Order: sequence, then structure tokens, then C-alpha cells
Amino acid sequence: MITYQKLMSEQVDTFINIRIKQLREEGATEDIDLVPALKDYYDRHMADGTFVSWLAMDGDKIVGTSGMSIVEKPPYFSCPTGRLGLLSSMFTDPGYRRMGIAKELLSRVVDEARKCECGSVWITASDMGVLLYTNFGFVKNGNFMQYKL
Repeated sequence: MITYQKLMSEQVDTFINIRIKQLREEGATEDIDLVPALKDYYDRHMADGTFVSWLAMDGDKIVGTSGMSIVEKPPYFSCPTGRLGLLSSMFTDPGYRRMGIAKELLSRVVDEARKCECGSVWITASDMGVLLYTNFGFVKNGNFMQYKL
């Protein structure tokens, strides 16, 4: 049975390993040790509430991840708070795909964006993820997909 929980600080190292696995799967060139930068980012932004992640768990095993950074731009007409949710780390273990996990994780981080009064949620989608985001209601806009809140 899959359960869902927010990322806790003691899970960050495992979360980082999954993030690196995701980047490799997407074809990223690995020319630096990204672990220290990721650790610093997650520690700082989890502490100040500008990064949130929901996890899918099969017992004690993380089988799906999501991440969202709350970023702020100068306010504009369709986003008077200036706050946007920027998705990252959307990943499901290959053995757990096609079970609705990614959709549930996406729904939970979009709800977090609403709570933070974000005007929209953005993601640069991998080819594999485009259908998930389109079916959820995101609209392709150049390299970005946007879900209007």
C-alpha cells in the first residue's frame, strides 16, 4: 500500500540520491559533484518554507518524489502576490509507474502552491512527463508548462 508524507530532514540524503538518479535518467551531463549544492539548497529552503516535497512511500522505501520551490517575482496582473510554484524532482521509481503516484504527488504540491497563494505553478517537463501535466490541466507555453491557480 502506497502512503504519502512530506519530506523530513532525516530523509534529505535519500531524496538527493533519487534526484540525481532522476537527472541521469533525463540525460543530464554529470560533470560536477552536485550533492553538496543540493544538500545546502534543501536544508536552507526546507527551513524557511520555500521548498516543499511530498513523497510516495512503500513501507519505509521512497518510491516517488515531488518538489516545489516557492519563488517570488514582482507582482503582475495575473499574479498579484508575485509568488510562483516551480516544480522539480517529480520522479517515480520505474517499478511503481502507471499506478497514479505521480498524479497524486502533483496534486499535493499544487495544493501547497494554493496555500502559499501562488498565482501559478511552472515546470519544465521532460518528454515523459508532458502527458501527466497536460492531463492535469497545465498549458504548454514555450519551454514552460503552467497550471493556472
